[in-house]
Parts: sequence; structure tokens; C-alpha cells
Amino acid sequence: MSIKAKVEAIIYAAEMPVTLDQILQLVKDPAATASEAELRTQLRALLDELTRDYASPEHGVEVRQVAGGYRIATKPEQHDTVRAFVKSLKPPIKLSLPALETLAVIAYKQPVTVPEISEIRGVDSGGVIATLLDRKLITTAGRKAVIGRPILYKTTKEFLLRFGLKDVGELPSVEEFEKLVSESFQADLYPSDGAVADSADKSGSGEITQTARPSSVTENEPGPASQPPVETIDSRAASSTVSDNIDEKAS
Repeated sequence: MSIKAKVEAIIYAAEMPVTLDQILQLVKDPAATASEAELRTQLRALLDELTRDYASPEHGVEVRQVAGGYRIATKPEQHDTVRAFVKSLKPPIKLSLPALETLAVIAYKQPVTVPEISEIRGVDSGGVIATLLDRKLITTAGRKAVIGRPILYKTTKEFLLRFGLKDVGELPSVEEFEKLVSESFQADLYPSDGAVADSADKSGSGEITQTARPSSVTENEPGPASQPPVETIDSRAASSTVSDNIDEKAS
């Protein structure tokens, strides 16, 4: 991959304006013979070239210098089009840790019944099922041919869209899922400034925000208002229990 392509990808992916020094550290090759000063000069030329390229009328976005860094943004003349598009987007869905656990069990074990989900999670999951049905992340898949004929549940196309999956075969392993939940939960509770997230302070619900382009998935499930953040942190162990039980009961 060319350095220009790398620089373009970095600027596109950056949430905040990315500086020349940040780009330099990401693209420099320790084995290269060129000095850092030479690479810095080359990067400046590439950034100028990218700025000129995107300035042409054929592009709806441009490379801007903002607050000492670079970022890709839509052009002002595309404001009305972009605004109409943003208004058409579905609002993000919020899922609590119990809801995310339940959704994971359904995704990995589908089709599956509520008693089976509750056995894997170790708690009753009936209320969470209603939330997932309401959000159209799961749907019914007939009834299981056993006594009582309980309803079977499976994930939907909406689930695939929200998580950016081609099909359920692209789901991460259970171990990867557990890691993602733990990292997301930790990031939500402890932002970059070191403060505990407001959601944990106010509701203690263990809310998880899973963000990705172009969508995010989260659902706030009520919890005790007085529950301290430390108890919420302990609930991460539930994801480990769920993943162990999925492995144990996987058919």
C-alpha cells in the first residue's frame, strides 16, 4: 500500500483531527533509509496533494485543516443532502449488559427457547426477550417439539444490519465476544478523562455502547438507582459465565 493511501485511510478513520506528527508515527518504517525530516516533508506534500484532489467538484467531501490537524468532512454545498440523509437514519438502539448477553446466546445457539436461554445465563430472561423483540433484533422461529412446545427465537436481518454482518457465520468467537463486552463496558465506565461515566452514576444499569460505522447498538434496561459503579463493574463476570455456558451447551 502506498504512503498516500495510508495517509488517506488514517484521516478518514480519525474521529478527531489527526496531526502530521501522529500520521508520521503511524506510517514510518524503521527499516527505511529516509530520515524523519525527509518523511515529514513527503507527508506534507502528500497532504497538500490529497487536499487538492478532494477539492475537485467530483468529490462531495474535502480534506480540511482543523485545530492543528487534518480531517475529512463533507463540503458545505452538500449540507442539505447530508442533512436529509441523517434525518432518514434510524436512531441508535441501546442495550444493557443483560440484553446484550441474551442477544449473544440467541445468536450463537439459535433457534433457542427462553428456558434454554435462562439456563445458560443463570437468570430469568423473559423480560429481556420482550425488549429484543420490540427492537426487531430477534424474531420467533416456530415452536420446539417438546412438552409445552416453547417458542423458539432467532436473530433477524435487522440484527445483521446493526452489527454489520453478512450472516451469522461472521459472528466472532465466544472468547472474542467476551473480550469485546469487557472492553466496551470498561470504556463506557471510564472515559479518557478518568471520570466514571454518567450512565453508571445515574442509573447503575451497566449500559454498554457498541459503536461502529455506520451504526451503534445499546438499550438501557432499568436497574437499581442506588447501585454503585463498583457493583456494575462486577457484572462483567456475567459475560464470562454466559460464554462458558454457551461453550458447554453448544450442540
